[in-house]
Amino acid sequence: MDLQIINPINYPDWDNLLLKTPAYSFFHSSAWAKVLSESYHYVPTYFTLFHNDKIVALIPMMDIQSALTGNRGVALPFTDYCEPIMSEDAQLQDIFLQLVNYGKKANWRFIELRDGANFFQDATPYATYFGHSLVLSLDEEYCFFHFKGSTRRNIRKALAEGVEIKILNSMESIREFYKLNCLTRKRHGLPSQPYHLFKSIYDNIISEDRGLVVMAYYKNIAIAGAVYFHLGDKAIYKYGASDRRYQHLRANNLVMWEAIKWYCRNGYQSFYFGRTEMEHVGLRQFKIGWGAEEYPILYYRYSLRKSIFLTEKRSNLTMFHDLFSRLPVPLLKMIGRILYRHMG
Repeated sequence: MDLQIINPINYPDWDNLLLKTPAYSFFHSSAWAKVLSESYHYVPTYFTLFHNDKIVALIPMMDIQSALTGNRGVALPFTDYCEPIMSEDAQLQDIFLQLVNYGKKANWRFIELRDGANFFQDATPYATYFGHSLVLSLDEEYCFFHFKGSTRRNIRKALAEGVEIKILNSMESIREFYKLNCLTRKRHGLPSQPYHLFKSIYDNIISEDRGLVVMAYYKNIAIAGAVYFHLGDKAIYKYGASDRRYQHLRANNLVMWEAIKWYCRNGYQSFYFGRTEMEHVGLRQFKIGWGAEEYPILYYRYSLRKSIFLTEKRSNLTMFHDLFSRLPVPLLKMIGRILYRHMG
């Protein structure tokens, strides 16, 4: 069994091979690799071990070359979680050693793994988040019954207020979502992600039936929306946005419920709510309100210069939150186009 470094974008039948591994996620897929590569010019460098035409080990990396923030390997940038895939026959230590040797030759400063608690139990993570997963049922009313009372009330309120939901897969729906997303990023004190990221998401995910755009309208005005991805029988909530002026209508709750219903009706088994920062208590409560199970997501960063796991979480854009929240949206779009490829 020889370790290969491959690019899943052009590897034959990659996603079908991936689906044969129980630990797969959408973020291991060729579509997500293509989005990251197209949008930010990262080079997919997937350390893969095959045996009898099966994946027995996988550490997906993106080679990030940046004069601003340094060169590094990240698994994977702008990704909520992407745990290594390891069968019982694979030896993580041997594979990680080859990864380290490759990184040194590539002049990486560090290697970052976005989830890996099952494999790096003796290492200290440099960042901790929460994940939330929901087991789906074909009986959507069974799911509804297990939501918290406040979640059910918010869904009913949105319906009573006349909020309408559309499940879409058009480029126009991406444009509508992007407008809301820019407002939401500004509210959170962050630059807008570049528009070409969402164009690539449409081209490689939405238009290929690998995701959904769910939009909420009030009096024909788009007031909230979310983007979801799916692979196999697993779905994930990736992006959410809303117009704060309509927050009292609880449209976000109805958006999420309609997405969950769609995935229930189409036979999906699990629904993931992405990652949540530990200090975002309100967002955690929102996700727990859907009956989701909470679990830790641990990020690890290995210094190739010091040969140790780093423990300090370095702030990047967060130190500028107050400034960004005061800037106009067009300027935030320009900043996002310049900076985001360096921040992955």
